[in-house]
Amino acid sequence: MIKRWLRRLFFVLLGFVALVGLYVATASALVLWPANAKPSNAIAVASANAKAPEVQAWVLSNGVHTDLVFPIRSATIDWQQLFPLADFRAVPPDAEFIAIGWGDREFYLNTPTWADLTAARAFGALSGGNRALMHVSYLRRGQLGRGAFNLPLSQAQYAQLVGYVRAALPSGRATPIAGAHYDNQDAFYEAEGGYNLFETCNTWTGRGLRQAGVTASRWTPFDFTVVWHLEPATP
Repeated sequence: MIKRWLRRLFFVLLGFVALVGLYVATASALVLWPANAKPSNAIAVASANAKAPEVQAWVLSNGVHTDLVFPIRSATIDWQQLFPLADFRAVPPDAEFIAIGWGDREFYLNTPTWADLTAARAFGALSGGNRALMHVSYLRRGQLGRGAFNLPLSQAQYAQLVGYVRAALPSGRATPIAGAHYDNQDAFYEAEGGYNLFETCNTWTGRGLRQAGVTASRWTPFDFTVVWHLEPATP
């Protein structure tokens, strides 16, 4: 009896390891087959006719999670109109950028630092069932630093990403979560969708890039799959 249960446990664990391996292998392989990839001759022509991007934006990674980072004001949008400073404790007066990310509600609200991460919270996020939130921070230039990747955009691409962010807000409106902050310059907002193993913070970022015509992996559950085709930057 004991041997039979041990054998069953062994095969369950083996199956779990195989599924994890397949998950990681699939994500890694798809990096090599990106969406919006340009043929080599098109890249050569583009390089010869290179010009400054119409909008300079970034993808910001902390090694696990990615955010989209945009200038606070541009001809396309003034983000303060959508995410007013009154929703934040104290935005630095010299803030130049806004960082926008999407993620699991319970994880976001209960894991302000990695020291707060527990196995139960990680499993709860990956197993699904939790609603999503949007996390927004106003940033100084010096707060980008390491982990920033260049995201040069045309005006049309930027407008597409702005629309993508709005579409993640219920009815396109930013509804703040009262009292939810990590620091003085961030706030949380209600968001559409739910987080699970196949819909992560990084798949949200990657989907936005693909829809805007940026070269990106076709599936981006990890941060490295989002930034693989982007150039590291020092903003």
